[in-house]
Amino acid sequence: MIATFSQLPQQVRQYILVTFNYWNFTVTDGALRMLVVLHFHHLGYTPLQIASLFLFYEFFGVVTNLIGGWLGARLGLNKTMNIGLAMQVTALLMLAVPADSLTVLWVMLAQAISGIAKDLNKMSAKSAIKTLVPNDQQGALYKWIAILTGSKNALKGAGFFLGGLLLAWLGFQGAVVLMASVLMAVLIMSLIWLEKDLGKAKKAIKFKEIFSKSRSINILSADRMFLFGARDVWFVVALPIYLGQVFGWDHLWVGGFLALWVIAYGFVQGFAPRITGKAQGIVPDGRVAMIWVALLALITGAIALGVQYNWQPQFTIVFGLLVFGAVFAVNSSLHSYLIVSYAKGDGVSLDVGFYYMANAMGRLIGTILSGWVYQEAGLAACLWVSFGFLVVTTLISIGLPQHKTVSA
Repeated sequence: MIATFSQLPQQVRQYILVTFNYWNFTVTDGALRMLVVLHFHHLGYTPLQIASLFLFYEFFGVVTNLIGGWLGARLGLNKTMNIGLAMQVTALLMLAVPADSLTVLWVMLAQAISGIAKDLNKMSAKSAIKTLVPNDQQGALYKWIAILTGSKNALKGAGFFLGGLLLAWLGFQGAVVLMASVLMAVLIMSLIWLEKDLGKAKKAIKFKEIFSKSRSINILSADRMFLFGARDVWFVVALPIYLGQVFGWDHLWVGGFLALWVIAYGFVQGFAPRITGKAQGIVPDGRVAMIWVALLALITGAIALGVQYNWQPQFTIVFGLLVFGAVFAVNSSLHSYLIVSYAKGDGVSLDVGFYYMANAMGRLIGTILSGWVYQEAGLAACLWVSFGFLVVTTLISIGLPQHKTVSA
């Protein structure tokens, strides 16, 4: 197997290594999120208290993406990716302390380290793809980004299920120790085989360059903030607790259902190029992104109406979530392609880091609102906030660049 791997072209080998790192990190990240939500809900924490556990995770994701892009351009993406892996191992081991030492502040600190790790890893992986695909092969770039993003989300869904399973099987401490051990092995392999200076800028990058000067990237970043805020405002805290409180589902049912949803979401992301017309030779632009987010807003409004009027609640939530996930997956894949396409080639991580800073800001806003709005007004209110965010995203998308049909 190693001999076969060594015979592959250098760019393909690096793509496989980057994706392998990203996959393993993503499984632990998804599992950890589900472990924290379910474990602390079982301990009697309120939705807002659970949301607060992720406050540092999301906040430091904002900071990391802003600074991480600059670090990636100066140090090389291999270094930022490996730093992310090492920090995730540290965060997991911090949570392996005895149960009476798991104070809110300690968990928030561990989540802060995990948030930094996650965004260093994601920024490094997606920026690396830009360096491995020639600028004149936009169809190939779209396909590779879709595969990376789709597979990541499928594995994040597997992580949700794994989190619920490990919590039932090994308990909270046993689960985090096992995940830390696996990730340490991945880090060692990455240190040995990942190409040195991958994605390092050819010229010196000044710190002030962390803020994007590109109008298209600024508009797309604003889009991303509201898009992911719209998802997380009902998905992160409100939905798992709602499924347990209202439907009476246990940990395995909640973790399993959300896992299947994210896995299906990831598969749709992987097929997004075909859905949006790559088979007909079409590479998407800003107009395509605007149409898809407008469709997502309509779907979210329909789900909100169903939940508000209590119309077949289990069918509305389950079926509505599946449709929402499929359309959201296409939106996410389109955005992931557009940011890498818009980013400049030298120091690509600067533009990608700025964009994912906006992504992390949306997740931070969505996470806090998910706990607070659900606690104060219920799931329907969370969905209406989501609908409002998507309407704003649609309006902002009008400003994205449009082009004539480009051959893939």
